[in-house]
Amino acid sequence: MAAERAIPERAFLGVASSATGKGWRDRLDEAGQARALTIAQHSGLSDLMSRILAGRDVAPDRAESFLDPTLRGLLPDPFTLTAMEAATQRLVAAILRRETVAIFGDYDVDGACSAALLAEFLDHCGTPRLLHIPDRITEGYGPNTEAIRAFAHQGAKLLVTVDCGTTSFEPFAEAKKLGLDTIVLDHHQAPENLPEAIVVNPNRQDDMSGQGALCAAGVVFLTLIAVNRALRQSGFWREYPEPDLLLGTDLVGLATVADVAPLTGLNRAFVVKGLALMKTRARPGLRALADVAGVNGPPRAWHLGFLLGPRINAGGRIGDAALGAKLMLERDDLQAGLIAAELDRLNGERQILEKSMVEQALAQAELTLQLDAPRISGVPDMRLSKDRSREHPTSVVIVGGDDWQPGIVGLVASRLKEAYGRPAFALAFTGDLATGSARSIAGVDLGKAVRAAVERGLLEKGGGHAMAAGVTIKREKLDAFQAFLEEALAEKVAQARKNTGLSIDGLLTAGACAPRMVEELEKAGPFGAGNPEPVFALPDHRITEVIPFGADHLRIRVQAGDGAKLELVSFRSAQTALGQALGQGRGRAHLACSLSLDHWGGKPRVSARLVDMAWV
Repeated sequence: MAAERAIPERAFLGVASSATGKGWRDRLDEAGQARALTIAQHSGLSDLMSRILAGRDVAPDRAESFLDPTLRGLLPDPFTLTAMEAATQRLVAAILRRETVAIFGDYDVDGACSAALLAEFLDHCGTPRLLHIPDRITEGYGPNTEAIRAFAHQGAKLLVTVDCGTTSFEPFAEAKKLGLDTIVLDHHQAPENLPEAIVVNPNRQDDMSGQGALCAAGVVFLTLIAVNRALRQSGFWREYPEPDLLLGTDLVGLATVADVAPLTGLNRAFVVKGLALMKTRARPGLRALADVAGVNGPPRAWHLGFLLGPRINAGGRIGDAALGAKLMLERDDLQAGLIAAELDRLNGERQILEKSMVEQALAQAELTLQLDAPRISGVPDMRLSKDRSREHPTSVVIVGGDDWQPGIVGLVASRLKEAYGRPAFALAFTGDLATGSARSIAGVDLGKAVRAAVERGLLEKGGGHAMAAGVTIKREKLDAFQAFLEEALAEKVAQARKNTGLSIDGLLTAGACAPRMVEELEKAGPFGAGNPEPVFALPDHRITEVIPFGADHLRIRVQAGDGAKLELVSFRSAQTALGQALGQGRGRAHLACSLSLDHWGGKPRVSARLVDMAWV
């Protein structure tokens, strides 16, 4: 049965169904409004800022610390993580004995940053180390026996996997046979039975640390704190200068945002500290990458997620998977510039491939959802429905292609998830075997479902976390896998989709959207997963002009009743329901938008992004 669209009991500004089919609602219920009032009274913050904090469940007595998160106040004792004591002892022993340590990382941003963090620390200690990032196509995800044999041949005694390894039973058995001890520093969901290794993972089932929201780089950072402390106690730092671990928070912050980890608690402190460090432009690799990506002004979380992260990932998607980690470790400005330029070039190629694959995937999904057509079919140029967000009986979208680039399927899955408002899988086939990626919606734990499918024998391999997963599957098992997902997730997807109304943080007019006001509101950031970007309603503004630009983008000029004007942008919306509504004409409308500061030319100005609208 199709999920019913939820309509708020009291629609904000009376918008029960917007251009995108959403009901608008006040983010604050009565209890939230009372909390906002208390925050304003106790802290002296503006009413609007108090509403934003209350909408993110900030207690009145925590408002000040929320606006100024510190690692000192939020860092836990690393030894609260299960197996941290054993991991620390083994790493310390390797450092003291000058053993060669082999680092095996994942090919995404989190893996690159995690590997670079650990490598930097070992370099500082004078510890010999090897570093390997696997090729996505020829090696696949996670540790493999060939790489481990190469480590052993080069004299490694300790293997440390970062952002992978929690389910690597066979490779670690090979490592033991070859005389390597193994440590896993990971954050992906874990099965009850673990491989033969020291597994430090806040998401293993017997871990009670409460740090399950950390990305792998966060786990590595806590591990380095523990190892550094143990080395200090051993007297090691009497012979060597002790490292400043805070200089690695730029990498932890970047990984946290790029891996879409929730920006709450410790994670938010990591990102705040990391952004402040990036502002100094001290790391040559990040400085070079920011320059080629066109980052203007102080770095912000969206720069990490939309400009820096995709370029680092481009190496793992269609080029040299090790480029990201190499760039983070590079100290020579010239070499850093060359690597950054190559990643920028690869990102351009990735965008072209992605566009083609997304077009095919949307057409294929349209057939699947409308007609129950074969799920794996080539339909490159089908005319798409005007409203992809309408209700469909299928709870999970699965598409795939024989000529698809495996490194792009995660991006395709993300676009499908956005288009249809439900979990999506995109698969790249080679013969009868496919590797693929999946993206989920809030409230639907995809990683858990994938692990269950592995245990049932429906997948050759699979793992991940709540919002993203990777799978390897045989073509013959696709129907059974789809049926399993429908059975496991249909109710959860339906419930999650009932909560898809647009939450509004407050009312503004065009004239109120001034740099000083936006600068104040940004103190509640960085915004992202777990700390949603505020959305404001501009009531009864007149749309005076809609101008297409770029690839499917729109520029919208509006005017308030008092004559104040504002320009908004809407990205990738020309062919969507929102873009079609804007194309119906000019007139009065309620507009929902997010606000940020732009620094083109060195002078801050307000940048407004249109989120939704409804004609008055």
